[in-house]
This record gives sequence, structure tokens and C-alpha cells, in this order.
Amino acid sequence: MKEIPVMWLIFAFISAFTLGCNDAFKKVSLVNNTLLPVVFLNTVFCCLILTPFLLTSRYVPDSLEETLFFVPKVDLPTHLFILFKAGLVLLAWLLIDSAIKHLPLTFVSPIKAAQPMLVIVGAMIFFSEKLNVYQWIGVIFAITSFFLLSTSGKKEGIYLNRNKWVFCLITGVIVNAACGLYDKFLMNQYDRMAVLVWYNIYQCLFMGIAFSVWFFFFKKGSFIWRWQILLVSLFICFTDFTYFYSLSCEGAMISIVSMIRRSGIIVSFLLGVWFFREKNLKGKAAGLVLMLISMVLLFVGSINQGT
Repeated sequence: MKEIPVMWLIFAFISAFTLGCNDAFKKVSLVNNTLLPVVFLNTVFCCLILTPFLLTSRYVPDSLEETLFFVPKVDLPTHLFILFKAGLVLLAWLLIDSAIKHLPLTFVSPIKAAQPMLVIVGAMIFFSEKLNVYQWIGVIFAITSFFLLSTSGKKEGIYLNRNKWVFCLITGVIVNAACGLYDKFLMNQYDRMAVLVWYNIYQCLFMGIAFSVWFFFFKKGSFIWRWQILLVSLFICFTDFTYFYSLSCEGAMISIVSMIRRSGIIVSFLLGVWFFREKNLKGKAAGLVLMLISMVLLFVGSINQGT
């Protein structure tokens, strides 16, 4: 079997863990809170965290040039590609955050785990990749897990075909899958730190406009500051950095990285049980187990495909 470089796998698993923590902190930030101010503050804090790397790279380049944190200059076409990514990420972010705010975390997490399957389908369509037997079985397991989640969700009044927040969640997952495929394209073409820093800056600009329109024309609800909002931004920056680093490594496969990142649902699922005392865990746990089995099968199938 072809040996997989260890480094990109390590960074992918780190990204998975921090992604799971991020989902839990998002839930805390959004409960009984107004969505737009929270997301806007997240983008502002991300910019404050990352902009120093950009400024240091410009004005004191020798201090970062040989490190992982150096941000090179990029041309206008590159900025346009990054701008498009910022729009995709922000759309997915708003949709999924809306779902996290209104749905149980133990229901949201397993559905988000379907993203790797969508990435594989996208890879088949856009990159002419083909599913092997292991991967097809994994897809079947995933479909079964959706059935279990649908059954368990109905016990809490959550119907997949009638709940608008479920629609937001599924749409956000689809957009996120498109982002994953686009990320692999970007990491093959452009510097990871340049993409990370500039797309966060553009997201902040987009959200600044959206927040201003909301604040002056549609303001309703109340905003409550919670320290978890800052933690969300810290985890977003860290999980994106490790994710981009993983994708930029030689031999990295987007299908495998995407699956590993979704294993972060274990973290958010457990935190949902621990902190929020969410109910009806039996059906959700069964769906989660099937989803994890499907990811293992897809992982094994992807490894075999690379031999």
C-alpha cells in the first residue's frame, strides 16, 4: 500500500478536533442571541488575529519569511479567487450558524458529517474520480444514518422536509462541500497563508456591510456578549490554518482530509450531551455511529484508490 505522508494527516486531525470544539462554542454563543452581531464579531476578531501576520510580512518580512506564517503578496486575479471563496464561506457560515442556533447540536453534528460524501460526489463530477466498492458501501451507510436522524428528529418536532432550519443546515452543508473542492484548487495554486488572511479580511468587509444594513434598517432582537464568541474566532483561525496546511502538503487528498475533519462531530456531539443535556440520544447516537462507519469505509476506499 502506498504510504501516506504523516504530516498532512496530523494537521487534518488537529483541524477536526478544533472544528468540533468550534461548533460547541458556536452553540453557546448563539443560544438566545442575535445571529448577525455574533457572526460579525467573529469575522472582526478573526481579522484582528490574522492581520498582524499580513502587516509583519509586509514591513518586517525577515521575521516571518522562513516560517509557516509568512503572507506573500498576491495579484488582482488571486484576490478575485479569494474573494469568491470568502463569499462561499460566509454563505455557508450564515446558513449553518442559523441551524446551530435553532436545532439541537446532537442533531446538527451528524448531518454535517455528510459533507465528505458530497465532496466525493463533487470530485467524481469535476475531477473524474470514481467510487470503489468501499466508498459505495460508505455512501449507503450515510443514507441509512440520515433515516435514523430523521426518525430521532421527529421526536423533538424536527421534520427534515418541513423545518426551515433543517433546510438551512442542508444547504449550508452543500455550500461547505463546494468550498472544500474549491479549497483544494486554491491550495494547488496559491499560498495558504495568503488565502487564509485575505479571505478573512473579505469576510469581515462583507459582514460589515450586512451588519450595517441590519443595524440601521432591520434591527430586532437583543445581543448578549459572551466570551465564547472570541473563542469561536480563535478556533476558526486555528482550524482553518491546520486545514489549509494539510491540503497544501504533497500527496494530500481532499476526500480524506474532508472525512477526517468531519470526525470532529464526535467532539461536538459529546459536548452537546455534556453541556446542553440534549435528549433523545439513542437514535442520534446510532446515526452518528453509522456515519462514522461510513467515513471509515470511505477512508479505506480512498487509501485503496491511491495504491
